[in-house]
Amino acid sequence: MFAPLRPLTETATYTRALHLCLPLSAVAISSFIDPRRPYVLALLAVPVGLLPATRLAEGIQARLLLTPREADRSVTTAPATTWADRWRTVWWLELRLACALVLLAVGVASVWVCADLVRAAVGAAPTRDTLLELSPHPSWMLLVPVPVLILMAAVVALGELVTVAARWLLGPSHGERMRLLEARTEQLLEHNRIARELHDSIGHALTAMVLQAGAAETAADPAFTARALRAVADTGRAALDDLDRVLRILRTAEEPSFESPTLAAAGALVDSARSAGAAVRAEVTGPVDAVPGPISREGYRILQESLTNVLRHCGPVPVWVSVRADDTRLELLVRNPLPDRPGTERPGSGLLGIRERAELLGGRAIFGPHEGTWRLHVEIPIR
Repeated sequence: MFAPLRPLTETATYTRALHLCLPLSAVAISSFIDPRRPYVLALLAVPVGLLPATRLAEGIQARLLLTPREADRSVTTAPATTWADRWRTVWWLELRLACALVLLAVGVASVWVCADLVRAAVGAAPTRDTLLELSPHPSWMLLVPVPVLILMAAVVALGELVTVAARWLLGPSHGERMRLLEARTEQLLEHNRIARELHDSIGHALTAMVLQAGAAETAADPAFTARALRAVADTGRAALDDLDRVLRILRTAEEPSFESPTLAAAGALVDSARSAGAAVRAEVTGPVDAVPGPISREGYRILQESLTNVLRHCGPVPVWVSVRADDTRLELLVRNPLPDRPGTERPGSGLLGIRERAELLGGRAIFGPHEGTWRLHVEIPIR
């Protein structure tokens, strides 16, 4: 298609034309009331634009008619909260009115010129409203499309101008942009935290279920097989509950309130690892129940990910777990034998997640081979 004519096939061109024509109703009413004072409408735009609700109404119109198919939200749809936003709305109303008047002038001039060309082409006598004095000739009919094209070009140009002005004058202010950025950042952080929760809880459950199912398959003791299958069922139900809770949070528009377990439930983690075949020796020292909630919840997830890593990479091996708490810090220590074929890869997402959790709370996480065992040592200060 010929490039200059492409805008004529776009829906936005005609919705923008409608947006430009809407103020003409106010122009018609103003002209009917007092045609000798055309500036009254421009003066009336000042108090109207200072109303907070005007910015909301203009933003909705601009978003629906000026950018009907665009995914961005560069035009705000909220009432004005500051005087700067109110005055920007006033300037927007004045500019919108000026663009509408320009379009009206071009439209009226185009109609007059078309009428003059048609009259000259058919040899009719000129009238009092004739804009062009043309000698009669049939060839003038060939120029009739020119004023129409000029009018369409004016519609496209004024539509682009008013759209750019809307993004500038009706767009979010600096304070609104900061609030939107902060809200988006909080949302991303919350989603990242939920992703870590899913990784830890579901990953631990699946690892335990795989080991328990494998042990049940190879065991010759029917009683042991029955216990292992019950443990698989219990672990699967707990994982489904965690998954359902997270999905319910993601489906709601309210502020998420994902409450993960605390170190008070660490015994269930140890029992789950033992049911998977690991010989876990756990030692708890100090007032663990008195550890603040955020630190206790992160400590639980760190311990959960540590046991998951042991089961995933080493299988059912002996594990030594130490949890110590006092008034100043929480200390977690997990040791297990090194795997038969230790990998040379970089730390996975689980270990990196443990380090991230500890550092976010002002602590530190050290992991790696130590004296013939794999050791994970985490210290988190309690303030």
